[in-house]
Amino acid sequence: MIRSKVVVALSVGICLFAALPATAAQIFTIDPVHSGAEFKIRHFVTQVSGRFTTLEGTISFDEQAIENSSVEVTIQAASIDTNNEKRDGHLKSADFFDVENHPTLTFKSTKVRKLEGQRFAIDGDLTIRGITKPVTLDAEYLGMHPGAGRGPLAGFSATTRINRLDYGVTWNRTLDSGGVMLGDEVRIELNVEATPKEG
Repeated sequence: MIRSKVVVALSVGICLFAALPATAAQIFTIDPVHSGAEFKIRHFVTQVSGRFTTLEGTISFDEQAIENSSVEVTIQAASIDTNNEKRDGHLKSADFFDVENHPTLTFKSTKVRKLEGQRFAIDGDLTIRGITKPVTLDAEYLGMHPGAGRGPLAGFSATTRINRLDYGVTWNRTLDSGGVMLGDEVRIELNVEATPKEG
């Protein structure tokens, strides 16, 4: 009798578990108008900032099982903007991003790891000037918003640091007083607003 009750209970439990909706990642498309990629690099004794104004990509996000998430981003190198036309022209040249031969920067995730709260780490491959290196983004899910007539919006931010020399961006200038004009470390920050992918 007891054994029969146990079997029945297990059967009911299995049926209930099977009836629960499986968690599934939601696919989002990055909104290029409300998203951006910014960077900072040392110039002499301060930090100079810039940004890329044109980016696109897809985010597969599973809030319940973050390890099932993934992201792919493509940035147009020629969209670089440091608020100085002459400097932007130099940055687009072969001394830096060489946009004629390498028009895009790309990031593709390989693994996502849950951290505290709404934070998570994204391991992936970053490609600049045709050179691909592994990096880790420290990311945060900023939540969902119903939007203003555009449907639901999801917000994400992410930061990382890279060494520009790893990607063949080696231009610098040695100063007569000693030292060099530019630092090697670059801080990158992504701020993304995304909408659910249609279809």
